[in-house]
Amino acid sequence: MTFDLHPEVKPLIEARAALPAGKNLEEDRANWSAYARANNVAPPSSISVEDRIVEGRGGIRIPVRVYSPLGEEPKAGIAYFHGGGFVKGDCDTSDTTGWGLAAETGAVVVSVDYRLAPENKYPAALDDCVDVLVHMHDQPADYGIDPLKLAVAGDSAGGNLAAATALWVRENGGPTLRAQGLIYPCLTDRLEFSSYKRNATAPGLTTSSMRGYWIAYLGDMAGTSTDPMATPLVSDDLSDLPPAFILVAEHDPLIDDGIEYAAKLMRAGVETSFFQANRMIHGFVRARVTGPDSASAFGRLSRFLREKLS
Repeated sequence: MTFDLHPEVKPLIEARAALPAGKNLEEDRANWSAYARANNVAPPSSISVEDRIVEGRGGIRIPVRVYSPLGEEPKAGIAYFHGGGFVKGDCDTSDTTGWGLAAETGAVVVSVDYRLAPENKYPAALDDCVDVLVHMHDQPADYGIDPLKLAVAGDSAGGNLAAATALWVRENGGPTLRAQGLIYPCLTDRLEFSSYKRNATAPGLTTSSMRGYWIAYLGDMAGTSTDPMATPLVSDDLSDLPPAFILVAEHDPLIDDGIEYAAKLMRAGVETSFFQANRMIHGFVRARVTGPDSASAFGRLSRFLREKLS
């Protein structure tokens, strides 16, 4: 099948096509890191960057990268969760998105290097994301943030984790979130929406790959999850969640996940903004530094977060 692709994503597709085929997960992770790092752009001088360790429950050491805009006054804080199908990625592979959120929102962004599947299945990644958010709330001076101005954001698998974290804090009485930003999130393991057929072989992400990611993350539960913390779209109660911005790409198997979640949030009375980036693919946000249309879509998300955190 052919796709009418935006010119801004073609360099991303070519860069991925140039990578050698991975024969196992270790090689897939190495290829993903090479691809991501090749497309990274260094942060501007207005953003300081520091790698730290947050101690989570059970003594788990969680690496984080803190992006801080210049200025001394307490700022808002965003816990950011990277993509990679739950099985790959780290603070390096999402570096440009991390500092981009900080630069465009004025908030301190804490990028979480959560534990990966299949070595660490659900809920390990969610536990790490929640623990970092709680640490941001409980130790705000460590980050120079206002603990009453917090948000979560994430792309792809990280979008799942951001949505799940918002559900977790509602169920556990805090920390209070001002907003959630979901970038082409994966929210159901059923893979039954029509987008999984029409975009099954789309560049950027395939339906077959997504099926494998869910198996790695959920194990025997994959395809049958009834746990909203694992697959937020199965939730029958999305009320009392923070305002949401959902950004999706036209040529992405996950587009219907985002469309349906936005609709369910709105039916539940949650303030929800939605934007579809036409002719774009899963992962297109990586093109935002050089592509004006990608930058514009990312800017919509950033303005929403900035407004909710002000």
